[in-house]
Amino acid sequence: MSKENLLLIFTRNPELGKCKTRLAASIGDKKALAIYKFLLNHTEEITKNLTIKKQLYYSEEIWKDDIWSNDIYDKKLQKGINLGLRMENAFKAGFKQGYKKIIVIGSDMYDLTQKDLENAFTQLDTSDFVVGPAEDGGYYLLGMKAVEHAVFTDKAWGTPTVLKDTLKNLEDKNTTLLEKRNDVDVIEDIKDHPAFQSFLKK
Repeated sequence: MSKENLLLIFTRNPELGKCKTRLAASIGDKKALAIYKFLLNHTEEITKNLTIKKQLYYSEEIWKDDIWSNDIYDKKLQKGINLGLRMENAFKAGFKQGYKKIIVIGSDMYDLTQKDLENAFTQLDTSDFVVGPAEDGGYYLLGMKAVEHAVFTDKAWGTPTVLKDTLKNLEDKNTTLLEKRNDVDVIEDIKDHPAFQSFLKK
């Protein structure tokens, strides 16, 4: 894949009591942390072999010694008072560095594969924007070829209106919608999923 492609991975530092708080409300902090680490490992697995530049944006502080190889991931710190500004700042920095196609993902998608990410970059060959809708009304992936300020502002982040409001911003743009996928936020997202049963039984 092209050297002009950049993948931004947004992640929370996996610390007890600070990640997957809505999930933790149902199953406790320890199990929620174990599940989040499992999801981080999956995200690392599906991104490490992509032949593009990858920047990992931490929520709290940069960890040099963790599952993310310093040789594969360029580690950075999220900057901004809300998720929208943090993403916009990361996109702006990427375009400033000369990348032409940039995609952001979170790190809690078990239903995502390396092929999905490769496909999303391919869609940007013919579209200006690519959006991966999540089943909870948000999105799990957002890609673009130039910063579109509107998609990063006036959103109730973490609520079911995010996707609808984002697509409204892009209604007159050349946008490709990917398949709908399930991200992991609450117990209902995983209670019947085979991959998570071992965590829930403990």
